[in-house]
Amino acid sequence: MSSADTGPADITTAVPPLPESPAEAAHVVKQQGRLGAAFLRAHGWRLLLVFLGLLAPLWAFGAMADALHEGEAFAFDVPVLQAVHGIASVQLDRLFVLFSALGYAWGVVPVDAILIVALVLWRRMREGVFAIVSIGGSLLLNLAAKHSFARTRPDLWRSIAPAETTYSFPSGHAMGSMTLAMVVILLCWNVRTKSGWSWRWPVALLMGAFVLMVGLSRLYLGVHYPSDILAGWSAACAWVVGVYGLVYYGTLRPWQVPGPNRPG
Repeated sequence: MSSADTGPADITTAVPPLPESPAEAAHVVKQQGRLGAAFLRAHGWRLLLVFLGLLAPLWAFGAMADALHEGEAFAFDVPVLQAVHGIASVQLDRLFVLFSALGYAWGVVPVDAILIVALVLWRRMREGVFAIVSIGGSLLLNLAAKHSFARTRPDLWRSIAPAETTYSFPSGHAMGSMTLAMVVILLCWNVRTKSGWSWRWPVALLMGAFVLMVGLSRLYLGVHYPSDILAGWSAACAWVVGVYGLVYYGTLRPWQVPGPNRPG
């Protein structure tokens, strides 16, 4: 492995050249897989505890667990939705339909994939492990929570959004966009050069604005309750921060594969 993979190098160190052939690219991907597997062997149980620990606090968004299963709304849900719907206009329709699309299939998902592929091909093994586990785990956590609560979506008015077939709580758009934002922000915050510092706040503000607009778009379109959005944001933040702590401060360096002389 290159020197960039043998210690806690930050993201601003010299970037190795991209693979020059499919065989070399396959080798880099295989190496990333081995490092990811080593990380999971060392910290898999901790990740599981974080995962399960986040499912329980999600119940705090309801007065009773049965309320979510029966599709009941929280006290603030309907008034907030009605207030947002009260500002509807043709121009806002277009704006929020766009942000809703960017918040998932036409934005967050492809950017997730591009980010992971770029980190792997640039041989940023530690950053790659962080991004893959954060994004993949967030998706699984969202699916687990949705099917645990089985909350139906609001039906206060006929939405202009495409038909939604999944459960409402927590919002996948809110959780996915917040996960991507937190991954990008924490990667930028890990930069240790003066030139890199100048990007921290602009990136944080840009990603924060994007996450806010995605969340608002789901309320404007009437396909999520505010509590769905808040739950998605909260769970994503807690999950990504937990993964960040294990990847960057865990006992196993994810860029080092356990061997005969290394603990695994």
